[in-house]
Amino acid sequence: MIESPRELKLELRSGLVRGWRFGPDDGDLVVCVHGLSANARSFDLIAGALGAAGHAVVAIDLRGRGWSSITGLGSYGWGNHARDVQEVATQLGRQQFGYIGHSMGAFIGMELARQAGGRLSRVGLIDALGVPEPASLVPIMAAVQRLGNSHPSADAYVARVKSLGTITPWSPVWETHYRYDLIEVDGGVRPRTDRGAVLEDMTYGSTQFPRLLWPAMKMPTLVVRAAVPLGAGFIISPSDYNDFLATTPSARGVNVNANHYGIMTSPEAVDALTGFFR
Repeated sequence: MIESPRELKLELRSGLVRGWRFGPDDGDLVVCVHGLSANARSFDLIAGALGAAGHAVVAIDLRGRGWSSITGLGSYGWGNHARDVQEVATQLGRQQFGYIGHSMGAFIGMELARQAGGRLSRVGLIDALGVPEPASLVPIMAAVQRLGNSHPSADAYVARVKSLGTITPWSPVWETHYRYDLIEVDGGVRPRTDRGAVLEDMTYGSTQFPRLLWPAMKMPTLVVRAAVPLGAGFIISPSDYNDFLATTPSARGVNVNANHYGIMTSPEAVDALTGFFR
């Protein structure tokens, strides 16, 4: 049985980071990091399964997302987020830990490997590896557009996100994820996730060449690739997937019958990750 998560708040040098804990506190630590405009609750199913398997799992809201601090412009970027992850693990008393990142969280994981690969026992990269195919970014941009806008109610907001049709299948995980981020404002609700933080990270990402980070992936690494396109393209192109596995001896991969969002609740993905971190 998957337990309800327990809240965690950590004051880092960069600001407050809120997280959610799953599993026993004395298990092997696994830190989970979400995508560009998401929050920690996107990991409820995966983190819950790992926690039930005996791991001490912490899923965090990156700064500027969910209920972590919204910090000044210039404070984001993969490198800064990776340093936050290191400090989270340090504050939890762990020198070595496992890591799972989805989408931008996967890029942060590769940057973390560049910064401090010796601290990482295992890494799971969920549907991000190289430069995404351009057509796949159209639905990502649509998701970002929701930020900063007010909606008459939480129900109306969730219905709007659901109507985009990019999250398939819709599940209770996504229901919780989108409601979790809402704050009350005059006339209704709006997401607390900061549009400026997301746009800064998006701009930063557009200037990076993720392949340059591949040589840092010397620890056991699992790539979980969405084999169903997002819109008209793939976040991990077939060529990037094949090239990474061919040039990274420590890595293996699995293709999952889901798109970039559906992969987070796919039984195939959950089984692959729990087996990898066993």
